[in-house]
Amino acid sequence: MKLIDSIVAQAAGIAALRRDLHAHPELCFAEVRTAEVVAQKLTEWGIPVHRGLGTTGVVGIVKHGSSKRAIGLRADMDALPMQEVNTFSHASQHAGKMHACGHDGHTAMLLAAAQHLATHRDFDGTVYLIFQPAEEGGGGAREMIRDGLFEQFPMDAVFGMHNWPGSALGKFAASPGPVMASSNEFKITLHGKGGHAALPHNAIDPVPVACQLVHAFQTIISRNKKPIDAGVISVTMIHAGVATNVIPDHCELQGTVRTFSLEVLDLIEQRMRQIVAHTCAAFDMTGDFEFARNYPPTINSAKEAEFARQVMASIVGADNVQVQEPTMGAEDFSFMLMAKPGCYSFIANGDGAHRDLGHGGGPCMLHNASYDFNDALIPLGATYWVRLAEAWLKAEA
Repeated sequence: MKLIDSIVAQAAGIAALRRDLHAHPELCFAEVRTAEVVAQKLTEWGIPVHRGLGTTGVVGIVKHGSSKRAIGLRADMDALPMQEVNTFSHASQHAGKMHACGHDGHTAMLLAAAQHLATHRDFDGTVYLIFQPAEEGGGGAREMIRDGLFEQFPMDAVFGMHNWPGSALGKFAASPGPVMASSNEFKITLHGKGGHAALPHNAIDPVPVACQLVHAFQTIISRNKKPIDAGVISVTMIHAGVATNVIPDHCELQGTVRTFSLEVLDLIEQRMRQIVAHTCAAFDMTGDFEFARNYPPTINSAKEAEFARQVMASIVGADNVQVQEPTMGAEDFSFMLMAKPGCYSFIANGDGAHRDLGHGGGPCMLHNASYDFNDALIPLGATYWVRLAEAWLKAEA
């Protein structure tokens, strides 16, 4: 493993900063303290800072030489609205808020890279350090773009990275094409006619219709889309009724849809809408259908994915650079990849053995109340960021 010496030397200080961020988690668009810590560190290292994109976003600008080539490196900063069960010294100090996805570590890795880039500047061009708010459901990437991210900071490509628990430390993964799915939500309200449960012929019961819909939606997956195209429809909530002897007036269904392409997403939304309308009509009732598209699929461009893999291989060896199996989880870095070429990659977080005494009893998995970022990743992830920026800015356009 070929780590950068100066990053290794500073790793303990960055790890302490990471643990401070972990102890003070902030939710989407409320990353005020986190943004202040980031901006102060960048300023301390002589890096010009722009603040306020996407509400609490921070962009650091590291320039050297005369080249107009530029690269963007992105880290997310926000935490999750969940209660941490860890009790070690850097556990969350804010009830109901926790860094359970490692965004504290993502921020720390990019800060470690920023410190090295600021002091060595072994490149010709510009590195934009993008510290993004509100990845966890707020669409902070979209908001930074709307506020002029790519107009104010024109870059040739943009790269992101996420830690991945369960894989051994020292491994990376990157692949061309879809690596994470689109995230979408639906809400269906069925309007029937309530009545006595012993006299169902006098009512129009929405509950059997809800059951029909749950099953019918799965025929979209098995009979409407191509078998080789991935798609998921999950009804995760059904709410109806207040008493065992009362047929309810209405029933509400909610859930999620995940796809790796917008074409499949279009198909699923259209068919769901049709099935709701016609099934309701068949049972002499009406239904309201709402469909919200949250995050598009995360799709890596082939050139940038291969470039990232080559940089990773130069650090950890080709055998430790894996093909990332696409996951139905979602990521708002997808908005950046819709606007710019780039690659979203993964860095192994280990099996959880790194956690201090006082960790929770659960697994060290993403969005788990016992999770903690592995600080041993900091020098490795920062080395990757630096080598990627240096190689990209040296490469021919």
